[in-house]
Amino acid sequence: MPSIADESAPQFFIILNAASGHNNTSTVCTIIEKVLIEAGRRYELVVVEDAAQLDGVARQTVERACERGGVVVVAGGDGSINTVAQATLGSGCPLGVLPQGTFNYFGREHGISSDTAEATRALLTASVQAVQVGLVNDRLFLVNASLGLYPRLLEDREAFKQQYGRNRLVAFASGLVTLLRHHQQLLISLEIRGKFHDIRTPTLFVGNNRLQLEQLGLPLENALENDELVAIMLRPTGMMAMLWLLVRGALGKLGEAQNVISFGFKRMTIRSSRHLKRRVKVATDGEVVWMDTPLEFRVSPHPLHLLKPATTPEPGTLDTGPDS
Repeated sequence: MPSIADESAPQFFIILNAASGHNNTSTVCTIIEKVLIEAGRRYELVVVEDAAQLDGVARQTVERACERGGVVVVAGGDGSINTVAQATLGSGCPLGVLPQGTFNYFGREHGISSDTAEATRALLTASVQAVQVGLVNDRLFLVNASLGLYPRLLEDREAFKQQYGRNRLVAFASGLVTLLRHHQQLLISLEIRGKFHDIRTPTLFVGNNRLQLEQLGLPLENALENDELVAIMLRPTGMMAMLWLLVRGALGKLGEAQNVISFGFKRMTIRSSRHLKRRVKVATDGEVVWMDTPLEFRVSPHPLHLLKPATTPEPGTLDTGPDS
């Protein structure tokens, strides 16, 4: 028997991105609705079939949730979570997450299960906690942001996934192909703490996720704990060395490589130069967009108000599902 709806509990406004992950949309909806109906929790569920509409739906949903004192919940991968989080940032509206993606770094970092039923039940007893997010110009990122080679890796990986399916072996194979095809170096001018540095690198990667940094073998979690972001750059190197770096990253030993530069920071500006076009491709949480330079990476002054499970296991210790 379904429970009588609890009118005192905040209503869930759920956005489901049908394009995320392997799971059947109808099945996911059924699981979510079953858990909430049995718990007597009020909810609205919106399924977004066209990813291009996700931003508009997110902003409308946040506005409606704020008016009614509700909670916005997003069911999707890290890119979908990013889009909905952007809409909630600064609104004061709490955000719940039901991970549906391939890697689910954000959910795993915060102890949120990739099992939809378990994650939905966890929302019922979760508490709101402030979570650090990064900004590149005014665009939010929860896990990472990058320019140079890494956005190209993401674009090629997505093309491979469309053809061969979504799993880590496909992602690794696409990375090999990208390295063999592209050899461009960036000459970027960094401003950090008032000092300028000219650096040549194939890619700049900025991390905001302890689990991902640990998996790469970069022991920089103290930077995140000190309310900083982490910058990772590669020194110019040959093709074989780049392939070896890719292997090291897959094995979680990137931090031992001599060609890797990494450091924590609160604010970093990348200025335009004759080697860096005024508009560049930037990847944020797996989504690639064009942005104008200069690029300013910084910790957001507004935290994300995230619904976190009452009992949060250590990142990487929970069951993350078959597609993680």
